[in-house]
Amino acid sequence: MPKQDYYNEFFELGQQKINFSFFELHLPDDDPVYTLKKVMEELDFTGLLACYSDKGRTGYNPIMLYAVVTYANMRGVRAVDRIVELCERDLAFIWLTKGQKPRRDTFYDFKGKKLTGEVLDELNYQFLRRLKKEGLITLKELFIDGTKIEANANRYTFVWRGSINYHLAGLLDTIDALYARYNALLRENGYGPKYDLGDARMFIIEGMEKVRRVIKENRERKLTKHKKLSNNTVIEIDNCSPMELLKLQRNLLRIAEGEGIAFIYGKGKRKSEIQKLYEELDECGSRLMEYKECFEIMGKDRNSYSKTDLEATFMRMKEDHMLNGQLKPAYNVQIAVENYFIVHGYVSNDRTDYNTLIPVLEKHRRAFGEVLEEVTADSGYCSEKNLLYLKENEIASYIKLQDHEKRKTRAYKEDIGKYYNMTCQVFEDEHFYICRDGRELRHMRTESREQDGYTQTFEVYGCADCSGCEHKSKCLYKYNPEKDADRNKVMKINEQWEELKEASNANIQSEKGILKRQIRSIQTEGHFGDIKENENFRRFNYRSAEKVYKEFMLYAMGRNINKYHRFLNQEIEKYEGKTGQKTA
Repeated sequence: MPKQDYYNEFFELGQQKINFSFFELHLPDDDPVYTLKKVMEELDFTGLLACYSDKGRTGYNPIMLYAVVTYANMRGVRAVDRIVELCERDLAFIWLTKGQKPRRDTFYDFKGKKLTGEVLDELNYQFLRRLKKEGLITLKELFIDGTKIEANANRYTFVWRGSINYHLAGLLDTIDALYARYNALLRENGYGPKYDLGDARMFIIEGMEKVRRVIKENRERKLTKHKKLSNNTVIEIDNCSPMELLKLQRNLLRIAEGEGIAFIYGKGKRKSEIQKLYEELDECGSRLMEYKECFEIMGKDRNSYSKTDLEATFMRMKEDHMLNGQLKPAYNVQIAVENYFIVHGYVSNDRTDYNTLIPVLEKHRRAFGEVLEEVTADSGYCSEKNLLYLKENEIASYIKLQDHEKRKTRAYKEDIGKYYNMTCQVFEDEHFYICRDGRELRHMRTESREQDGYTQTFEVYGCADCSGCEHKSKCLYKYNPEKDADRNKVMKINEQWEELKEASNANIQSEKGILKRQIRSIQTEGHFGDIKENENFRRFNYRSAEKVYKEFMLYAMGRNINKYHRFLNQEIEKYEGKTGQKTA
């Protein structure tokens, strides 16, 4: 055949429909899509089907849509437009849809409205119960870790609590001046007795005095080029209502009507004092409402939020696009792993990990009952509240202490001012400590402090007389011989917290604890390495905590089925750790 005929045969015959049944087209026998179908055959989709109505036209099969979305996440595809394209071109997707071509609106409606977080959790837990029956997981131990993933919010849409506090202080000064002008207007013109109006009193906002002190000190620090102090005081603005300003505005309208003073508008016209005061009160009331709304959105647990995703908090990320410590709107994503499988996912807008451990463990208890026996996590989860929860629920703690590395140093062991380097004795059921100089530190009082809704109790011990002690410079904190000559040693000890820490430290120092720390770092951080580096999941596609959680859980379930597929094909085996080798 001449070469030109090849061109004519391919290009000039026009568009044709080819019957692919004449050709040998099939998926590989080990394709993960078969594993997905096998897993879905044993799932109960009652919760998902309950979100659909029997009335109206029949749409796409929701089980098919769930299979398509899950398989897309198994392939690392999260964008809806890309899923629509694969349903038209990819053989595995065509096999799942049986040749149907769902459009983007179908997937947006399915993922946004029909597929809820509760349905996703229930489907994931059904799959995990199957893994337990097959011996791949036990659900008795969890390895927990977290990471920060950027939210789908603009970077420079931040609202800071400190900035609002600063501007609110200025606004309250302006309102105070308007109150003074209002009272002066009533007195000078005799409007008070005439209209039965008394002097107006400025409302009080709790916490503003502390804010004003910080503002004043920061102005002095700016002159000396020192670092600013944090201005994140939580202000109680609930008892401050713009309705107080509206009352003054109504009084001004009443006076203007009684005196025949008309409000005028436009250029070149002179406004009356009553109209000027009325408009300034109206502007201040609007600003006060805006600040109050900002505080309500932020709540008491956050110091920032984004205007384009109100539930995202600005956090310090490892990916710094400006290389200057720039904060980004993000979510704190937690995973609980066992034998490579993500058992739980949890999305929070809290910048730290302290408050995320108990919600994850509560999810485990509600889903599987009281079966959890051991929890392994890093030092970011070490707090009295968390360790006490584990003790009360009889869960062994393998949580690294915050001072784990510091405890290995010589300075820690030789610090004579700390209670753990003193001798503890008991006399007539009373504990007391003996310092390096042989003096007794007796119990003085009990103090309590509330933090994040949790009350900590401290026992205060002190020495009656430290005069003449040659160790005062090493024992007392920031000791100055000239100013602190008469100062005595006082120390506060949270005995319950110290007891919990010692128990957890004993667990992680054991051979079993060393092995568990090794497994945790491999499994949890291995997931995050895959998520961020290999699959480039560094930013969410959806906004709001609910949609972000659903996006992450779909991705996590896709990873779980991929892991299950690899177990079935004997590509990986259950990780038991290097039992023959001790790890430092």
